[in-house]
Order: sequence, then C-alpha cells, then structure tokens
Amino acid sequence: MLFNSFGYIFFFLPLTLFLYFFLHRKRKSVAAKLFLVLASFFFYTYWKTEYMGILLFSILFNYGIGSFFIKTAEVPLFRKAFLICGIVVNLILLGYFKYVDFFLENINTFFHPPVPYLHIALPLAISFFTFQQIAYLVDVYKEKIDKYNFLDYTLFVTFFPQLIAGPIVHHKEMMPQFASKYKWLVRHKNIALGLFIFSIGLFKKVVIADRFAVWADKGFDISQTLTMTEAWFASLSYTLQLYFDFSGYTDMAIGAALLFNIRLPVNFYSPYKALNIREFWQRWHITLTRFLRDYLYIPLGGNRKGVFQTYRNILIVFFLAGFWHGAGWTFIVWGVMHGIALIIHRFWHTLSIGMPRFAAWLLTFNFINITWVFFRARDFDDAMKVIQGMFFGELMLPASLSEKLRFLEPLGVTFGSYLDGVGADAASVILMVAMMVVVLFFKNSIQLTFESRMSHTKMFYSALLFVAGSLSLNRVSEFIYFNF
Repeated sequence: MLFNSFGYIFFFLPLTLFLYFFLHRKRKSVAAKLFLVLASFFFYTYWKTEYMGILLFSILFNYGIGSFFIKTAEVPLFRKAFLICGIVVNLILLGYFKYVDFFLENINTFFHPPVPYLHIALPLAISFFTFQQIAYLVDVYKEKIDKYNFLDYTLFVTFFPQLIAGPIVHHKEMMPQFASKYKWLVRHKNIALGLFIFSIGLFKKVVIADRFAVWADKGFDISQTLTMTEAWFASLSYTLQLYFDFSGYTDMAIGAALLFNIRLPVNFYSPYKALNIREFWQRWHITLTRFLRDYLYIPLGGNRKGVFQTYRNILIVFFLAGFWHGAGWTFIVWGVMHGIALIIHRFWHTLSIGMPRFAAWLLTFNFINITWVFFRARDFDDAMKVIQGMFFGELMLPASLSEKLRFLEPLGVTFGSYLDGVGADAASVILMVAMMVVVLFFKNSIQLTFESRMSHTKMFYSALLFVAGSLSLNRVSEFIYFNF
C-alpha cells in the first residue's frame, strides 16, 4: 500500500489509528499491539500476499537467534558462531531475492549457452527489514537488549510507517515507546505535529517530485540524444525528484508514526546544503549512514589501524552501500565514486587547506548531481548519454535570446527549442529555480515541525498542502526507495 493513495490516507491510516487507541482506552494494550501488527502485515501484503512468507520467515528466524543470545548470556560458547550464522542467513535471503539474476547476468558473459535467469521478484522492503534485523542481532549479541517477547519483536520489525523504506530503526529507539503508558493515550500535540509533517511530505511527493519525474524520465529513458541544456536539466530534475521523493516519504513516515505517539529518528536533514561529501552523508539517509558506520565501518577497523586501512574501509563500505541500493554496476559505480570522494575529503582535511563556502557547496552539489546520473540510469549507455550531453553536448539557448546573444554563435552556441528533449519549457525552468531556492534557503520539514513553534498559521498552510496533495492523487507513483 502506498502512502500517497486514497486508500491509505482516507481509510487505512485513520481506521488503524482509531482502533489502536480504542483498544488502549479499553485497557487492552496487548490487543492493541497485536492489532497494529496485523494492520502492518495487511499494509505490507496489500499488493502481493506471497511476500508474507518471506517476512514471516525472517522475523521467526531472527527472533529465534536473538532469543538464544538472551538465554545464553552467561554461556559464551557458540554465541559468536550463532551471530555469524544469523548474519549469513539474512544476507543469503537478501542476496537470493535481490542479486541472483545480477550474478547470472555477469556469469553468462563467460558461458555459452547462458545460464537461464530465475526472474525472481524482489520482495518489498527486504533490504530495510534485513538490515534492521542484522543490527538487532548484533545489539542482542552485545547484550544491549536484555528482554523482549515475540509480539514486541514483530511490532518492532513490521510497524508500517517505517517498514517499507525506513528509517532503519534500533530496538532501543522503538520498543520503550510502545511500552510507555504515556503513549497509549491520544496526544493532540502529536496529532497536530504528525498531520503537519505528513501534509508536507504528501505535497513534496505528489506535487513536486512527480512533476520533476516527468522530465527526468524523458531525458534518461526516452530521448536518444541530449543537448547540454537538456542533459543538465534532466540530471537536475532527477536530483530534485529524488530529494523531494525521499524526503517526502520520510516526512510521511515520521508523521504517520507521530499519530501513534511514536517518534522515528530523523533520516533526512537538508543534504543539498552540505559543504562537503562527509556532511552530505551526515544529512542524507541518516539511519543508513549510522548502520554502515556502526555495523560495517567500525567492525572493519574504522580509522584505528592507519591511513591505508581507513581508506580501504571507506571504499569497502561505499562499494557495499552502492550494491545495497541496487543489483547493477551503475549503483556500484555510484557507491565507489562516493567512497573515493570521502577519501579525497579526508586527505584534503589533513592538509588544513580552507575553501570558500560557496566554492565548497558548488563542488559538493555538482559532484552529487553528477553521481546521481549513475544512480538513476538503467544502464551505462543511458548514463553516458546524459554525461556526454552535460559536458560535450551542443549548447542551445532559447530562441528569444538569439538577437541579444548572437555573438556567441561562433563559439558553437545555437538557439531554438532548448528543452524539447526533456519535454520542458520556460515555466519548468522557473519551477526548478524556485525549488532550488526552497531546498537551499528555507527551513526543512524537521526544523518546521520539531525545532520551531507550531501555530495556527502553520496548520493552515499545512491544510492547504494536504488539500493540494490530495487533489493530485490522480495516478499511482511509487516512491523511488521502494525499489531498494
């Protein structure tokens, strides 16, 4: 079920919310938790019920391993072996469903006749609930969690606002909130905050992100060649589409959880304002960055074993981060590019050489924009089509400027329908500039919701955003991160 659908917004979410608090009001807290688990399973299997078995197996398996750790806290023998077994089984499950056809595709370059593809459908959210449960196993192994039951654990994994695309939460962040009797009652402040940020997220997704998606799709998937103007417009369209799509999803997840008095961790905090690549990853998909740091980078040795090992660890982490996002070489290239950029940033930092803020931002933003090309492209041909257009394409400007700028023609500049290849026009350029101003100079939704005072004026504007978003629910469009 999609957050941006009539069924979710006007039926599933309000009905689930009402029955959850109704059960709590009747002092049936266990029944309320059970109902929320069942509602989450319904949410997850709304499209394809066959995904239920995979999710159930994953929950039962990891619950069993975690239960073993708790019961054997005083018996260290075999605990590490069970931890390794638990992690391996989770990764095999993820690898089978997400990567087997990718490996077969690469193996088939050496085999004739080729090995048949399995064409396995990717279970929804498998990357997210796998990482979340791996983190859980490690925390239980390290005795950071000392008690839980199956219902609590299942709720921790399946809580529907964050089930599909994160944030990747820790057990210690979630279960104490569900256990708190204070949170079993309707809290009008949380209702107001939740609806406020949910409305912002809905507007971001269906009004802004889906609009930029049209231009990005045409530039990346349909047009055979792109001028320099069209290529930059296509790449920036995807850069903004991804920003508003992912931040919109995160806002809606945080807002829906707040309605249940549950505070999810911040996962997105104005990443395009970053002045370096390290800061970008401290602002973009924050819970994934935390997971990679705590459960991969630090166990590999972090920065404790010298410069070479530190650089190696960074490259390994971002190679795997790219591969986690998708079964394709373009994702791997994207991840490696970010790993190399982080290594360069770390080396530059050791030189103690400063850089003007605007130059630092411009360098960072353009690097991110260029790397998003590989993240978006279906294959290397599509990626190179856009990259070639961005740096070597014909520079075409609006025909209306031909008289004033005719002196540029000897330099290869032409005039005409400068955005036909992406289906855009002058109004599209104005919208892009306006959204860049919003992204770079306005407060983000987290600041507006939690770091400033709620007012009637803000609630009025959020109501307008909600109405505008609801009126735009005229087509089904998945969130980009649902594919990961």
